[in-house]
Amino acid sequence: MTSAATAAPGGGAPAASQLVLTALPGLPLVQVGDDVGALILDGLARAQIALATGDVIAIAQKIVSKAQGCLVKLSEVTPSARALELATVTGKDPRFVEVVLSQSREVLRARPNTLIVEHRLGYVSANAGVDRSNVAPHGEGREEYLLLLPPDPDGTCQQLREQFRAASGCDVAVIINDSHGRAWRNGTVGVALGAAGFPALLDMRGHPDLFDYALQVTQIGLADELAAAASLLMGQADEGRPVIHIRGVPYPFREGNARELIRDKEFDLFRT
Repeated sequence: MTSAATAAPGGGAPAASQLVLTALPGLPLVQVGDDVGALILDGLARAQIALATGDVIAIAQKIVSKAQGCLVKLSEVTPSARALELATVTGKDPRFVEVVLSQSREVLRARPNTLIVEHRLGYVSANAGVDRSNVAPHGEGREEYLLLLPPDPDGTCQQLREQFRAASGCDVAVIINDSHGRAWRNGTVGVALGAAGFPALLDMRGHPDLFDYALQVTQIGLADELAAAASLLMGQADEGRPVIHIRGVPYPFREGNARELIRDKEFDLFRT
């Protein structure tokens, strides 16, 4: 396979016949206040990858949240009566439940070991994306922290996109991704929490198929597809590969954001 360092720029060209993903090597563990964009640019240099217009940078949500200080010390949380009630139903730590509630608009399902909510950003997910794995800051011993989703993933993607453009002169797209479960299938997959610089939702309605039939309903969750592909390299445990460079996306780019992917409530049959 052609290496990411020498592959032709993607540019969203429909003729692209391969998609090349490269995990950036040597990225340090991110601390609160770190410049994630600068760390990524350093990682690209180490990988000998020169950014090209049409490239996509996929970034794990954890390092964005850590850099932005989206951390809560569990020992400092006081559970509310509602959190205590839901903790009894779910079997979860009531302090953890309280943090989930602080990030949620609505509780949709509460079952043993399961708490499904609508996050304040509109995502429906387990535990509002609140995470305990690979979280604790350095030098904190065994103190347990919880990591929250970043407050404005789309805005962060746009800021990083502008930083990369200023550094390289190229127009690239950016994704912040996380692992989510699905209502109708087992297992988690990578999904886009934030996006900028390309269509998160690609509308193919009206395009002809192989037999010149105009597609009627086809919409592609392009940002989610790329997030899932990037997650294969990122891993879920101790891999330490939170940033993936993607080249060769075979669709035209436009301005976009991850809010395009959130289904309106009236069309969400799993919430009725």
